Amino acid sequence: MSTPIIFLTLFAALLHACWNALLRGGADRLWSMTIMCMAIALSCAVFALFLPFPAVASVTYVVLSGVLHVGYNLCLIRSYQTGELGQAYPIARGSSPLMVTCGAAIFAGENVDIDTLLGIGLISGGIMILAIRGRRLAARGLTYPLATGAFIAAYSVVDGIGVRLSGNSYSYTVWMRMLWGALMPALYITLRDAKSLLRWRPGIVMTAAGGLVSLLAYGMIIYAMMAAPMGAVSALRETSVLFAAVLGYLFLGEKLTLRKMLACTVIASGKLMIG
Repeated sequence: MSTPIIFLTLFAALLHACWNALLRGGADRLWSMTIMCMAIALSCAVFALFLPFPAVASVTYVVLSGVLHVGYNLCLIRSYQTGELGQAYPIARGSSPLMVTCGAAIFAGENVDIDTLLGIGLISGGIMILAIRGRRLAARGLTYPLATGAFIAAYSVVDGIGVRLSGNSYSYTVWMRMLWGALMPALYITLRDAKSLLRWRPGIVMTAAGGLVSLLAYGMIIYAMMAAPMGAVSALRETSVLFAAVLGYLFLGEKLTLRKMLACTVIASGKLMIG
């Protein structure tokens, strides 16, 4: 992997941690997530004008992925209501490849090599370090991050199939994210009302920018995967769990303990082994 691609991937990891920190720091996280998704949808609608429509065979996966992303959003919001960024984010990001790997072995008969087993062990150990408080397992802080990881694993599998059927990975991504972005305001209005969504609030520009940052980070990763091995890029991207711990300390008043940094490092190392 070339040095520019390494720095690009690390920057994408930082951006991913940044928009999560912005969401975690918001007073109304459902509103913040909805505004981010609306910004993503509007941006993707512009990009869609210059791209071909994805193949019909992939449309079902576009819809299913959009719905799964909404579930991911809701679980992520609840994760940040019950836990710190430096705890919830690593558990959610770390548990998803763990679930995908185990699911592939159980349901698809894929072989698991020794490196992957070591990676699974490291990720599990890191999650346990974050989850144990004193001598107790902090189950309350585990439920929603693990559910978030399950949604990440589910939409990753769906997207992995859908993008191969689409005929154009960019078209698939743009339409999926546009649908995802459109579903969130519909859900918000159902749960609350349209008036509170559309009312101007302090920080709305920064929140919308967070959505664009999310889209930019994803685009950087796609570009990096075109120029370098996907496994290496995916693994390097998971340094975002370390960035999240530092951002939580710098901007959200979270404690940056040795235990937390150790757990994040162990999780990132485990993902590197799987990658």
